[in-house]
Amino acid sequence: MSLPIFLCVLFFASFVALSTPLASSPYLSPKILPQNYQKMLKNFKIYTYPPPETLSFDSKVESLFYSSLLHSPFITQNPEEAHLFFIPFSFRSDLSPRSAAGVVGDYRTEFIYWNRTLGADHFFLSCSGVGHGSDRNVVELKKNSVQISCFPTTPGLFIPHKDVSLPPLANVHATAHAPDSKRSSYLGYVRYNWVKESNLVGQLLADPEILVESEPSDQMIHEERLAGSKFCLFEYGLEISGIGEAMSFGCVPVVITDRPIQDLPLMDLLTWQQIAVFVGTSGGAKEIKRVLGRVMVEGYEDMRGSAVVASKHFVWNETPQPYDAFHMVMYQLWLRRHTIRYAEREWA
Repeated sequence: MSLPIFLCVLFFASFVALSTPLASSPYLSPKILPQNYQKMLKNFKIYTYPPPETLSFDSKVESLFYSSLLHSPFITQNPEEAHLFFIPFSFRSDLSPRSAAGVVGDYRTEFIYWNRTLGADHFFLSCSGVGHGSDRNVVELKKNSVQISCFPTTPGLFIPHKDVSLPPLANVHATAHAPDSKRSSYLGYVRYNWVKESNLVGQLLADPEILVESEPSDQMIHEERLAGSKFCLFEYGLEISGIGEAMSFGCVPVVITDRPIQDLPLMDLLTWQQIAVFVGTSGGAKEIKRVLGRVMVEGYEDMRGSAVVASKHFVWNETPQPYDAFHMVMYQLWLRRHTIRYAEREWA
């Protein structure tokens, strides 16, 4: 068997292994995904501009994505065959709009590619997001280019229709820990600091079906509690980064928020309503219990199975593997490859 055919079989088998006999799928397009994924592997090309001498990022997950990209077969040395262009610069939280404008201005002057789309076929990494500015270069970067951010993103600095959030780097393993059927000690589990609103914490503490940690637990105890709980409760904020780990243990995420969430990882790939519960704070613990009770009756096992399947895409590997977090971020970029390119003479 030739190497290309072997790789094709391997990738297809990896996707099939993610599937479970669920009444509902965690995927937006379960039939189209494997086909598009194969097309991406075969055709997708990225040109990266020459990086600065020193390049460091705000977070480990950004560094891991950058390293994975540079060593991937997606990179091309021929910019004319590239679908997208990567700006290898750290747009850190302390970077001024003037400095960001200078970075874009340099690439615009030295290369022809930015002006063909006003940056719409370019992408960059910024964990905190690029702020607003009046300079043309910043406006185009912010409005047109794809920003890859850390999850959860900075409010007001993420544009849902074009930007992408990285699956958080957490203790998610390639093999899910969740058993086929689950005997749970608790209805809900709240790790230390996952929920911070004091009134809600007090109400949850008073419920014997909800385990609320009053102090940090070690990793072993934490994993035992993930595996022994039907739902894991998160208040939307920095601590929600543990959502992928919870899913891998079959602990269905419950996201507590009073506003729509537009920066969930893999939103082009997953039907989040099939793998997580979203509930507001206004009804307190009583309303949360009511919603969880309804889920238990209407399809908990399906939701739990979907969450376990989806958790595979939250795994970051030093050497990327089929359908892992790196490849799913690349898949979202692949879906954004169609842009309008202007004639070069218009910018002469």
